[in-house]
Amino acid sequence: MFKIISARDAINLIKDGDCIAINSFLAWSNPEKLHDALYERFVETGSPNNLRLFCAAGFGIWDENRYADRYIKLGAVKEIVAGHFGSMPVATKMALAGEIEAYCLPLGVLSHTIRASAAGKSWYASEVGIGIYCDPRVDNYAVNDISQKELVRIMEMHGKEYLLYDTPQIDVAFIKGTTVDPNGNISFEKEYLLVDALAIAQATKRNGGKVIVEVERVSHQFSRPRNVIVPGLLVDAVVVCEDSGESSEYNPALSGDVHVPSTHMDYYINKLSESTRKSGSDGKYRDMAADIIGDRAARELRPEQIVNIGIGIPETVGKHASNQGILKDIHITVEAGGVGGLPAPGLAFGATIGADMIIDMAAQFDFYDGGGLDICFLGGLEVDMHGNVNAHRMEGYFAGIGGFANITAATKHIVFCLTFSTKGLKVLKKGENVLIEKEGSIKKFKREVTAISFSGKHAQKRGQKVLYITERCVFELTEQGLKLKEVFEGIDEKTQIRDLLDFEV
Repeated sequence: MFKIISARDAINLIKDGDCIAINSFLAWSNPEKLHDALYERFVETGSPNNLRLFCAAGFGIWDENRYADRYIKLGAVKEIVAGHFGSMPVATKMALAGEIEAYCLPLGVLSHTIRASAAGKSWYASEVGIGIYCDPRVDNYAVNDISQKELVRIMEMHGKEYLLYDTPQIDVAFIKGTTVDPNGNISFEKEYLLVDALAIAQATKRNGGKVIVEVERVSHQFSRPRNVIVPGLLVDAVVVCEDSGESSEYNPALSGDVHVPSTHMDYYINKLSESTRKSGSDGKYRDMAADIIGDRAARELRPEQIVNIGIGIPETVGKHASNQGILKDIHITVEAGGVGGLPAPGLAFGATIGADMIIDMAAQFDFYDGGGLDICFLGGLEVDMHGNVNAHRMEGYFAGIGGFANITAATKHIVFCLTFSTKGLKVLKKGENVLIEKEGSIKKFKREVTAISFSGKHAQKRGQKVLYITERCVFELTEQGLKLKEVFEGIDEKTQIRDLLDFEV
């Protein structure tokens, strides 16, 4: 039977060494008041400690003084399993320094392991991950040397290879909803995402754990059954926080209370871009390169395609699709669960402007893994001569894989959107001519990548069409490796492309 209690009393339900599953996608649907209460209790008592945190996505907002980073910094956490670390600066720093156990696995796979755990399974089998960093034959999903758990194994079944991923054994669920009704049923009317709320609650109860839900309000009326996301029978504790987290900056265009037609998308994108820009991301030169890339990438779109658009430079594809008049004719999805509309930019990534539907994240990845996407647009840190892409790790830098591996595993047409070089690159466009005013000091196209997030060889086996669009040219993946497909006006092919590569195309 659920109880409405204080945040401190709810945190007292957590024991040392517990595994806490956080239902969030970066900052969205993330129960900040529960994190704050855990931090305060740890400061006062030193408990709970040796915690293990599990989240399919990430659970931060690029601010070390908010969410779980506050108590991670103090040493309350022993281990993190997540699909994305980049939004959690303290967790990332400690993981890279070997001060905390850390494992990074594909976001969609982790989402599916939660559902498998709810069904009583100890493992989840998937083809996602074969041939890339999380395949034990290729590299290591552990972020550092102190992380020694074996979470992935290889299995052959019916003539096909699969990776077996361990499922989480969850002791405590952290969930954020909007309303609790008299039966403890939780609805999410002001949340932008559902993430994996129901599956996390089911998996936690199956393991004999405690489900703690933060809400904004109490209703004395019973919820309509179809509006309930987590039923009261799964809920142990409800914490009411009337000024709860993101709701104080509530945006009805992201929750679905206001539906946004395609003709108004530019207005909402520009408005959100200003309010959710990451620190240090401003700059006309970077934006000029991104716009050149986004404009060319958007020309790959065709009417009625089902699309995924990633974070960073790929975000510009939606804007240019709108400018080209095709936005109204395509169907954009976001891995966090949005169907229709347009992905929100910057720190708001994961939410959807004007979605037609918001579904469980695991259900979205069911669709992606099954080849439901016609085309996707994703970024990258490095590309090598074989068409492999590194999107998650460099020397001294680690963001995590996110949904990248699942999205690229079965999509028919993959478009990578990235600059040719970085660190100091300055690009202008005058008329139809692209002008490289200053070359970046770091090459993005090289003989071998640091880590493999996407395998060119496996994409060839799957018959996927793959393009790599930069601000100066377009490469295409072939059986022989990269092929130079287009050179933009104003670019000298020899001096500004071929001479800068340490391999032949």
